Amino acid sequence: MSASMRKVLLCFFILVHLIIIFMAMRVMAVAAVEEVEPVDAEARKWAFVCAVVAVTASTAFAAVALRAVAIGGTALLTERPEAFGAVLLLGGLAEGVAIYGLLVAILILGKI
Repeated sequence: MSASMRKVLLCFFILVHLIIIFMAMRVMAVAAVEEVEPVDAEARKWAFVCAVVAVTASTAFAAVALRAVAIGGTALLTERPEAFGAVLLLGGLAEGVAIYGLLVAILILGKI
């Protein structure tokens, strides 16, 4: 992968995480409201859109991260088989991104 492609992926990865953080902050702000108000159709539509974006983007970037871990892990394990635990841990950390996106989507959908 070229250096410019890595920069683009890194910028996109950071942008998606900022969007997810913004959506989570919005959910927390709505959760801070003590009185439950009825939700109109427009707000419900945007809540579903935000949930879909959170799950889709986090899953896509988890796949990108797992691809990098798999490539590097395969190369590392051919030279040092005792590093299996470290590669497994890195794979779990990469998969955590998808779990966080799913959690944000659940929080968003729990408020409508």
